[in-house]
Amino acid sequence: MNNTMNHVNAKDETRSEHEDMETDQIDGNNHHHGDDPPGETVNGEVKEEGADIAETEMEEDDSRAEATFRYTVENISKLKETALSQSCMVRNLPWKIMAMPRNSQNTDRQKSLGFFLQCNADSDSASWSCHANAELRILNARPDTEPFCRKIQHLFYCKENDWGFSHFLSWNELLDPEKGYVKDDKVTVEVHVVADAPHGVCWDSKKHTGFVGLKNQGATCYMNSLLQTLFFTNKLRRAVYMMPTEGDDGSKSVPLALQRVFYELQFSDKPVGTKKLTRSFGWETLDSFMQHDVQELCRVLLDNMENKMKGTCVEGTIPQLFEGKMLSYIKCKNVDYGSQREETFFDIQLNIKGKKNDGSCTVNDSFKEYITVETLDGDNKYDAGEFGLQDSEKGVIFVKFPPVLHLHLMRFMYDPATDTNIKINDRFEFPERLNLDEFLQKKEKTQANYILHAVLVHSGDNHGGHYVVYINPKGDGKWCKFDDDVVSRCAKQEAIDNNYGGHDDDLTVKHCTNAYMLVYIRESELSAVLQPVNECDIPETLVNRLSEERRLETQKRKERNEAHLYMSVQVLVEDDFCGHQGNDLYDGDKVNVRTFKVKKLSTLMEFMETLSENLKYPVRQLRPWPFHCRQNHTFRPTMIDLDSDTNKTVQDLADQENPWTVFVETLSPDSGLKDLSPFDKDSDVLLFLKLYNPRQKSVSYCGHLYVPISAKAIELVPELNRKAGFPVNTPLMLFEEVKPNLIERLEDLSLPIEKLLDELMDGDIIVFQREDDGHATFEFPTAKDYFRDLFYQVEVTFCDKQVVNDQGFPLELSLRMNYDQMAHAVAQHLGCDPYHLQFFKSQGYRDGPGNPVKCTFEGNLKDLLIYTKPRQPKKIYYQQLNIKISDLENKRQFKCFWVNGKLKEERELVLYPDKNGRVSDLLEEARKQVELTDKGSCKLRLLEIISYKILSVQREDIPLEQLSVGGTRTFRVEEIPGDEVTMAEDELLIPVAHFHKEMYQTFGIPFLLKIKHNEPFYKIRERIQKKIDVPEKEFEKYKFAVIVMGRQEYVTEEDKPINLTQFMPQHLHGNHNMQARPWLGIDHVNKTAKRTRYSYQEKAIKIHN
Repeated sequence: MNNTMNHVNAKDETRSEHEDMETDQIDGNNHHHGDDPPGETVNGEVKEEGADIAETEMEEDDSRAEATFRYTVENISKLKETALSQSCMVRNLPWKIMAMPRNSQNTDRQKSLGFFLQCNADSDSASWSCHANAELRILNARPDTEPFCRKIQHLFYCKENDWGFSHFLSWNELLDPEKGYVKDDKVTVEVHVVADAPHGVCWDSKKHTGFVGLKNQGATCYMNSLLQTLFFTNKLRRAVYMMPTEGDDGSKSVPLALQRVFYELQFSDKPVGTKKLTRSFGWETLDSFMQHDVQELCRVLLDNMENKMKGTCVEGTIPQLFEGKMLSYIKCKNVDYGSQREETFFDIQLNIKGKKNDGSCTVNDSFKEYITVETLDGDNKYDAGEFGLQDSEKGVIFVKFPPVLHLHLMRFMYDPATDTNIKINDRFEFPERLNLDEFLQKKEKTQANYILHAVLVHSGDNHGGHYVVYINPKGDGKWCKFDDDVVSRCAKQEAIDNNYGGHDDDLTVKHCTNAYMLVYIRESELSAVLQPVNECDIPETLVNRLSEERRLETQKRKERNEAHLYMSVQVLVEDDFCGHQGNDLYDGDKVNVRTFKVKKLSTLMEFMETLSENLKYPVRQLRPWPFHCRQNHTFRPTMIDLDSDTNKTVQDLADQENPWTVFVETLSPDSGLKDLSPFDKDSDVLLFLKLYNPRQKSVSYCGHLYVPISAKAIELVPELNRKAGFPVNTPLMLFEEVKPNLIERLEDLSLPIEKLLDELMDGDIIVFQREDDGHATFEFPTAKDYFRDLFYQVEVTFCDKQVVNDQGFPLELSLRMNYDQMAHAVAQHLGCDPYHLQFFKSQGYRDGPGNPVKCTFEGNLKDLLIYTKPRQPKKIYYQQLNIKISDLENKRQFKCFWVNGKLKEERELVLYPDKNGRVSDLLEEARKQVELTDKGSCKLRLLEIISYKILSVQREDIPLEQLSVGGTRTFRVEEIPGDEVTMAEDELLIPVAHFHKEMYQTFGIPFLLKIKHNEPFYKIRERIQKKIDVPEKEFEKYKFAVIVMGRQEYVTEEDKPINLTQFMPQHLHGNHNMQARPWLGIDHVNKTAKRTRYSYQEKAIKIHN
């Protein structure tokens, strides 16, 4: 039986379709079915059966990366159940061999041997995983005879804890004496397993390697790999430690956050977190779950560090380590003339597309391609000034290589066929030792010999994957693998050879896994770059700061762990009630309460002693009144019986409230008393007092009273006048504040308090005011009017929609306001026209603007705030308009760009054509915002742009609803040049775009050009130069290519006439409904800001601090 494990080749003898590797699951358990097809790889559950394990010579280190172990199955001819070997420890996990008889689905019920490798099967954990390669072998009993072998590669985890072949070898072949597998009715099977360090189990990286890993925040493996690489560049680590950060903000300082990560990597025993680092970058949580490009992060981070080092004792460290120099030159062949320019580089991007027959490539091949000389001859001759146009050579040569050389491998390329980036997994070989002398202009003082220090590896495709890094920390050839939080030692082959790429047919190498970035260190600089960094090399101030941070974090962790033993008690005193203008006694969102952390089992008396110490009052001068939420939703103080409750626990008194809010009454220093007045719980009631001033529309807190419940209300009037500072005989109106929007006047003051107040309770509030004539002249003449209006008052924060994270401004408004009243209030604050404002509701599920509010909205402010969360600021978003809101609502916002006739100025236009309008209406709106040239046609056109190329000119009768903006698609408005208004039969407008070397690397401002049938190309070239206004000396370097259907054909004969059919739309093969439109490309160096490969797929990496 000769079929391989690979699922593409594993076929059932009775079927032609390919079989996949699978896992059989029944009721959560794995079972081996006798009807699995031959060669298929499945899981299996076992029943242990007596069998002998053959001892092999293995290391006793349970953390080893690989092992070979055997298992002898006795009475093989009578085997009916699964046989299970003893365990062999690899990577601290138990591995076992499983063997069992299996029957196929065929009609002849052919019997085979099932052979599986099992890992960690007895574990109850659901979070562990371990990737491994293994070779499964049946040993031959005959001497010097090869065993029967098959290979597997699998990620073992709780649901797939065994892997192998249901039909490893047919039973007839196994028992055939001619084959020699069976001797004395025994078969010996063997497994050689190579495993990665496991995840989700107890793996002590520090113990096994001396190093620790970095925790993954979600998708930060790319960052972790880079940070480990920079950390092991010891000279850089030393410089980072030396950066002065004494006065830096601990949450925003990138240097301090990097120091913290490096320090913990050096001295911690556990994986290190990076949340503080990414927070210092200014990243949001989402950035940690979005994988970025490690090469891009490397440039951005090193640039940020270089800027932060300026003006410090370590200024220049980044260039000293990573900066090299190259020379760009042009040299004439026949005359002594040329030009050259020296440039610096911090990394080198190498092409990995192989030129060999097998598609492979090496570092040397890529360097040779990098410095390949380009010949400038024919129409592309170089302008040598007084010597005229000359044949010449153009190229680059390296002047100096840096001590630390970063090589970025260009594994991600644009695919024109799919209009997306793809990953190239071709084989690219890189040596452990590299000599670059042949690529230097002249040899340096020391040979350019380099030692491989780190290999950053990417597994996956362009849409995502995983990064790990292999590092040779001391440059001595001893490699470690850093896979996020797990660090393990590994062989040189795993670090280097297995990451060349092009291993599609090799089951021992993960699919699409290959090197993406290489770090080499110059051999002559090796000792300086990798000089050990000891604790004595770290500034004492930094060590002390980080130690204090750890101490505080330990304390906070301890508090979190003990939090269940404590509860919070919020304490208010009478001063906290002063100034409150609303219902009840205070506003929980505005008052600064004193918060005490109290043990739940402490007694009330112990808590009182704590209060006494903190408030500086003797215990006898304090009386606690816990706040209680009444059934009418008011929050008022209530009584504690100090006589009977002092020994009760705080937890019981709080009745599970946490935090527990308490009003603490204190003895007034002016009272002349030594103790608080006694309070009779049966005959007294605690009342709080508020004074209302209708002139100022304000409420003042006037303290509290102990009042006998039998006392008449009229008896309170003199005391109320004294507290308010009125003459004692001043007539007053009294109100009871029952609940929000329910304020009842106390009409008959001759009645006892217990009959006058509704359901008399401790904590009731009396509001009083002068009973003077003239109240009718005030907006809110009585307290009842004031509190009714207060019930509808709300503080709304208005945020500018156009400003990111705008904090906005608050306004006190009434929920009964209509749209116009709200708009006028906001306009008055902003000093603008209320009809030039547009408002947006706040989204209910997250903070941000939602749907726009129509100016004809007939509801009130309350209706606009229905989606706001409780106890959260109530927000409404706005934006200021250039037109009236009533006009805007009949129009559609359309963003496009305007380019002037010289193709130099590009600015955004925000237009508001009619919703049901057409392109012609859009152009009329644009006409109002742009300046046309004096000699132009005064006519406009709309171009559709995709990836810096013109896709089409939109007809003026096309409805605007058919136009969509997004992704790489934009629209551009421009004035039609006078010579392009009318077109003869032998003339054609063609799209022209800029690119560099590869047709997909487009950039700049594309444009349309009129060409004529059979005109020579040099005339077109002249018109292009005039149109884009480029000096002749620079323009002579430009090359031109006709690009159609993914092919670029350079124009080599400028005298050759142009045939218009070259630029006619071409039907795509197999689809006559779709057309590819040819375009003329201008090939030259892009001097604008370069795009990354992620231009349109994700946000660029930014470090905001």
